[in-house]
Amino acid sequence: MTTSRISLGKFEIYGLRDGFFSLDGGAMFGVVPKVLWQRKYPADSENRIKLGLNCLLVVTEEARVLIDTGIGPYLSPQHYNYYSVDRDPDLVSNLQTLGFSVNDIDFVINTHLHFDHCGGNISKNEQGELVPTFPNARYIIQKCEWETGLSPPNRDKPSYLKQLFLPLEAAGSLDLVEGDKEVVKGVEVVLAPGHTAHHQCIKVESEDSTLFFLGDMVPTSAHVSLPYIMSYDLFPMLTFQNKEKYFDQAIAEQWIVAFNHDPELFFGRISKKQSKYYFVPWEQPLLKGGGGLAL
Repeated sequence: MTTSRISLGKFEIYGLRDGFFSLDGGAMFGVVPKVLWQRKYPADSENRIKLGLNCLLVVTEEARVLIDTGIGPYLSPQHYNYYSVDRDPDLVSNLQTLGFSVNDIDFVINTHLHFDHCGGNISKNEQGELVPTFPNARYIIQKCEWETGLSPPNRDKPSYLKQLFLPLEAAGSLDLVEGDKEVVKGVEVVLAPGHTAHHQCIKVESEDSTLFFLGDMVPTSAHVSLPYIMSYDLFPMLTFQNKEKYFDQAIAEQWIVAFNHDPELFFGRISKKQSKYYFVPWEQPLLKGGGGLAL
């Protein structure tokens, strides 16, 4: 059974999903040939692969922090059909299953503002107005990512839908940060550009243990191999460099890592043998001398 809850020192961390969607396999794996990536992610008749809309709930001693909010319910029917979205169950339902309500969330962190990461930011109230889904939360977004979302480059314009984040500003729920920033004790946003110019990862630390939410820098466990970089990334060489940087730190300090789009796994670890990086499932012990799973 896939682990969806772990203890990290004094914190509890839950892997949640806003369902699943599908994206073009070639776009997800960039220059890597299909003969390699399809071993792990078989494509459908339209060359699409199934991906998770993964989010994390971090329960610290001081706050409840939600990382990313999935695709949400307010895209057009054409969007849901095109991406073959299945939101059963959705993020809010999963929270409720754990005994949490939308009122219990203190902070929401968006790794970036592409629609599949911030769609659950907003909901409709009784008057039909778009308002923050989590009314008591501060929404933490990189300032330059916010500005990019308001005026995106043509290449990335379809990924930014302003209606999914503009209501945060109107409601006074928005906290814009610049660079690395501690959100609450033990939870820090870390600037990691590549997928977008101002994409951020999230570092969670408690009792000498660390978890690193990789966001779209490493969307699935298959993307641990350095050349496996999405065609969607605006700055692929930055992605490559940041993967190497954070993987080396993750290995040296024995971090747990968490994935944004893996359809099966929330958590794992990184190992290295010779010059190659490998993914190790959370449930599997690290192999002596390194190594792990490779495509």
